Amino acid sequence: MKISFNWLKQFLKLEWNAEKTAKLLTNLGLEVEGIERFESIKGGLKGVVVGHVLKCKKHPNADRLQLTLVDIGEIRPLQIVCGAPNVAAGQKVPVATIGTKLYTKEGEAWEIKKGKIRGEESHGMICAEDELGLRDSHDGIMVLDNSLIPGTPLASLLEVENDEVFEIGLTPNRSDAMSHFGVARDLKAGLEQFEIYQKIITPSTSHFSVDNRSLKINVEVEDKEKSPRYCGVTLRNVLVQESPDWLKNRLQAIGLSPINNIVDITNYVLHELGQPLHAFDAAKIKGEKVVVKTLEKGTKFITLDGIERELHEEDLMICDGEKPMCIAGVFGGIHSGVTEDTTAIFLESAYFDPVSIRKTAKRHGLNTDASFRFERGIDINLAEYALKRAATLIKEVAGGEISSDIVDLYPVKKKDHQVLITYEKINKLIGHEIPKDTIKAILTALEIKVNSVTEAGLGVTIPSYRTDVEREVDVIEEILRVYGYDNIQVHPKITASIAHSSKLENHKLQDIIGNYLAANGFFEIITNSLVEEKEQQLAPTIAIVNPLSSDLAAMRTSMLYTGLDCLSYNLNRKNTNLKFFEFGKVYTHENASYTEEERLALYIMGNHNEEHWISGSRRTDFFYLKGILTSALERIGIHGLRELPITDPILSEGLRLTCKDLILAEFGLVAETITKQKDIKEPVFYADLQWSNIRKSIQKGGQITLDEIPKYPKVKRDFALLVHENVSFQDIREIAFQTERKLLKDVTLFDVYYGKNLPEGKKSYAVSFTLQDFKTTLTEKHINQVMSRLQKQYEEKIGATLR
Repeated sequence: MKISFNWLKQFLKLEWNAEKTAKLLTNLGLEVEGIERFESIKGGLKGVVVGHVLKCKKHPNADRLQLTLVDIGEIRPLQIVCGAPNVAAGQKVPVATIGTKLYTKEGEAWEIKKGKIRGEESHGMICAEDELGLRDSHDGIMVLDNSLIPGTPLASLLEVENDEVFEIGLTPNRSDAMSHFGVARDLKAGLEQFEIYQKIITPSTSHFSVDNRSLKINVEVEDKEKSPRYCGVTLRNVLVQESPDWLKNRLQAIGLSPINNIVDITNYVLHELGQPLHAFDAAKIKGEKVVVKTLEKGTKFITLDGIERELHEEDLMICDGEKPMCIAGVFGGIHSGVTEDTTAIFLESAYFDPVSIRKTAKRHGLNTDASFRFERGIDINLAEYALKRAATLIKEVAGGEISSDIVDLYPVKKKDHQVLITYEKINKLIGHEIPKDTIKAILTALEIKVNSVTEAGLGVTIPSYRTDVEREVDVIEEILRVYGYDNIQVHPKITASIAHSSKLENHKLQDIIGNYLAANGFFEIITNSLVEEKEQQLAPTIAIVNPLSSDLAAMRTSMLYTGLDCLSYNLNRKNTNLKFFEFGKVYTHENASYTEEERLALYIMGNHNEEHWISGSRRTDFFYLKGILTSALERIGIHGLRELPITDPILSEGLRLTCKDLILAEFGLVAETITKQKDIKEPVFYADLQWSNIRKSIQKGGQITLDEIPKYPKVKRDFALLVHENVSFQDIREIAFQTERKLLKDVTLFDVYYGKNLPEGKKSYAVSFTLQDFKTTLTEKHINQVMSRLQKQYEEKIGATLR
C-alpha cells in the first residue's frame, strides 16, 4: 500500500523527515518496506530556465530550422538551433541547458548536449510542452509570460510537486489503516509517546448543503444482510473534464492514473478516508431507481474491462429498474459509468458484507481497490461522512449542484464493542509492567474510549473502524505496539528444558529417509498442494469454494503432476538426469467427507550416474527405483515386504509394496499419455509412498534382536524351473518359505529366459536357495529332502517342472 508523505501532512503538522516518520510507522506495526521519491514532472525540471529570444533567423543550411540567440540570465547569450515553427524574437521560452536530463513518456532519460546541427553550434534546447512532460502537445515551443525574468528556474513557476511515498506492507487485519486518514491516526498515537501532541485535521464537510431537489433517485435494498448500510446522493450540471493538477498529483504519487475529475474524486476519497465510492451516470439509471439485490445464476453482465461475466446467485448487484449496473463493492459495469457526456451523477457510499465481497471477487478473479477494502472490513459509520466529502469536492472541481437529499438506509445500527481488560493480564502477556497512566493515555490516543476505571482494570469501548479488535488480548496488543516493542526489557537469563522424544517421531523418520535419498543423489523439492482445477486429468482434483486464483483453485489428489512440472522445468534448462523426492500432502473426498493424507513421492529419469572414464553411464529403470524404495524402508526398520502387480492408468508398469496388510507404496513407469502432457519425452519412474501407513508399520514392528554369527556354513542349491509366463518370482519365493520355514534363509532369482526351445506361454526361472542350520552342519541327505519337498510343492501349486 502506498502512502504519500505530503498527503499525510494534510492531517498532521509533521516536522519530522520521511525517514524518521517511516521508522515510527514500522514500530507501530505499519511496516515501511521502502520510500520512493515522486516528482509530478519527471526530473523536476532541473536545469530548465526561462530564456529570452533576442534574435531569430533562418538556418543557413536548413529550410525548416531557425538559428536563435537566447538570453538565459548569464553573461553571454546562447546560440540554439530550433525547429519549432512558432519560435520568434522577443518571446520568453523554456530552455533546457547543457547537462539537463529530460524524460520520454516511457520514463527514459536523455541528456541535452552541446552539438552541431547542419554545421551550426547549438548550446541547449528550446522546449515544447510534451518535451518537458507537461502536456501531450507538440504543436510548437512553449511560450511563457513576457514579464518573466531570464534565468528564472522553470520549476519555481510551475510548482512542481515533490513527494516521498511510503510502501507499507499492511497486514490483513489492519483494515483501519488502509487510507491516509487511518495511517495518520496511528501516527498521532505514536507521536504522543514522544510527547508530541497534535489534533488530526479532518477534511471539512461543513459546506455540504442541498442546492435543490430536482433529481431524486429512489433506493431499495432487498438483501440487507449483504448490504447493512447504503447511502446515495445526486448531483446535476457537473462538467466532466480533466482533473486539476493538485488532484492528479495526489493520485499519481500513489500509483493511480487520473481518468476524469468525477472518477478521480471517488478514488481520492477512497485513499484519503478508506471508504470506497462509486459514481453512476444518472441518465443511464432506468426508472430513476436503484435496487441492491442478487440475481439469478447465469445472468450475463459486462464489466468495465469489457468482459462478459456470468453472475453467481450470491453475487450482490447494484441494479436500476431494468438491469444490473455494478457488481457491488467489486467492479462497475460498462454501461452505467461516468463519461465525458455525463452531466448528472448518482454517488454511492455503502457498507457491504466482507465475506460476500470476498467470495464474489474471487469467483470472478477480480481484485480492485474497493474489494480490497470491503473484504477486510471498513468503518460502517464512515459512509455518510465520506459521501458528503466527495460531493463537496465534486462541486469544487466539476461544478454542478447537489440535487437531492442524502438517502441513508441503515436499519440496524451497529453498536460499538465493549471489552474489559485487567492490569494483571496486561502485565502477564507483555511480561513487563506498564504504568497505569501510560496505559490509559495510549488507549485515549488510539480513540479507544475508557468507560470505567477500577483497581483491577479498565472497561473500554472499541471504535467502529477497529474491526480487528474484539478481545482483551487484542486491546493488549494495541497497547504494546504503541508503547513500543523496543521498550520491553529482555531478561538476561534464558531457561530451557530438553524434552524426551521418540525415535519414531515424524520429523525424525523424515530426516532418516531424506538423508538416505540425498546420499543417493536425490534432491528434495517442495511444491504447492493447490493446483489448477483441470490440472490432474486422471486424478480429479477437489475444487475450493473461494480460491485465491484460477491457478490455485483446487487441492491435489496426487503428487505426480506437480512433480512432473519440476521435471519439465529442469528439462527445459538442459538438466536431464533427475532424481527428486518430496514430502507433501494430498486430499481425498469420499462419503461427503474430506481427508488430508501425508505422502512421500519419488521421481527419477535419465541416467543413474554421470558418464565417467572408469565406467559409462547407466540408465535408471524400474529395478533401480525398486532397490531405492526397499532399501529406504529397511533403513527405518520395515522388512517382510510383499510385492503385488497393479493396474493403474497413471502407471503403465506398476508394483505395490505391502507389509502386514498395509499398502506402503505404489511405483512404476509413468504412462506416456501423462508425460506427453508436460512435454516430457523420456521415461519417468514414479513412486507414491503412503507415509501414515509406513509409520504404522514401524510402530507395529518389534524390538531389534541380536544373534551370534553362525558357526555352521550356508549351503546353496539351484533350480531351473519351467513355469507359466503369468507366474511371478514372488509366487516362487512365497511357496519356498511356506514349505521350509526353519532351514531356508534366502531365495534369489539370478536368471530369466524367454525364447527358443521353450514351449509357448512358458518361461524359465533360475532360482537359488540358501539353506543353513544354526546348530549343526547340514548333510547331503538333509539338503536333498528339503529340495525334494520344494520341487513337489512347485509342481503341485504352479505346475512347474525342472529343466
